[in-house]
Amino acid sequence: MHPDTRSYNAGQTPDVRKICDRLAREIDRALPEAENKIWHAHPVWFLDGNPVVGYSKLKDCVRLLFWSGQSFEEAGLKNEGSFKAAEARYVAAAEVNAEDLQRWLGKARDIQWDYKNIVRRKGRLERLK
Repeated sequence: MHPDTRSYNAGQTPDVRKICDRLAREIDRALPEAENKIWHAHPVWFLDGNPVVGYSKLKDCVRLLFWSGQSFEEAGLKNEGSFKAAEARYVAAAEVNAEDLQRWLGKARDIQWDYKNIVRRKGRLERLK
């Protein structure tokens, strides 16, 4: 786990920290080649400079966000925003289903929209994989 992600997790309440630690461990295990850093104040993992997955503490839960998640066609993910992102929300570490999460992370590697160049393309996304 990246030291900045470890610090982010350590700054959470004990219950939230358990969720964050579990998510970070599972993401690191599934995407060992990904670059992990704090981006816009939250842990995010990147493949070739493109954000693919991250999480953040919201008021009443932890949101796991997949930038290209709407293309995964997974019932456990809800659409988020006006682009291709989808999310899952957790209030307890026990809610994190490792099998679902590993499947979603595999799709995050294989199905990507080019968020890295979205500004240059004036808000238009192109499919990478």
